Amino acid sequence: MAQQGTIAVERMDGSAAVHAEDAFRLIYAEAFAEPPYYETEDDVAAAFRRFPVQARNRTFRATLARCEDAEPVGMAYGFPLGPDTGWWDELTEPVPEDMRREDGHRTFGLMELAVRGPWRGQGIARRLHEMLLDGIGPERVLLNVHPGSKAASAAYRAWGYRKIGEARLWGESADLHDVMLLDLR
Repeated sequence: MAQQGTIAVERMDGSAAVHAEDAFRLIYAEAFAEPPYYETEDDVAAAFRRFPVQARNRTFRATLARCEDAEPVGMAYGFPLGPDTGWWDELTEPVPEDMRREDGHRTFGLMELAVRGPWRGQGIARRLHEMLLDGIGPERVLLNVHPGSKAASAAYRAWGYRKIGEARLWGESADLHDVMLLDLR
């Protein structure tokens, strides 16, 4: 485990995040190459074709953690879900209409949260998460997590998330993911 030293966490809008895309890509590629994800270079390339499009959303927010020498160690990003979001459609079992209602303000969609291996277990993910959500206004946060990622699932539960269903992201051949919701009220 790398020593934490001073870890700075910066909040960013979409424009700043796009300028720091190499840092986000490095963290993503390293964290999601590991089990249970096993993401390849092609998977990373696909994710980062979406990244600038996501970052153009005017409500996009990101957090980026760096150590003293400016090396990127963790990241998180997302944005509030619009009325036409497809997130609820990916669940394997439908949820009640009042749960799936979106208006662009009600639910913050946490797209990614990751910390590179040597810096895990030091509270960096929690800091990224807290700073990302600080002052955002939505009443809840929605995310998908691979059930094989025991540490991530345990952290989300410890932070107050609850599983509300399962989703098969990106088609029938993909792994099932747990869909988790955090009430902020």
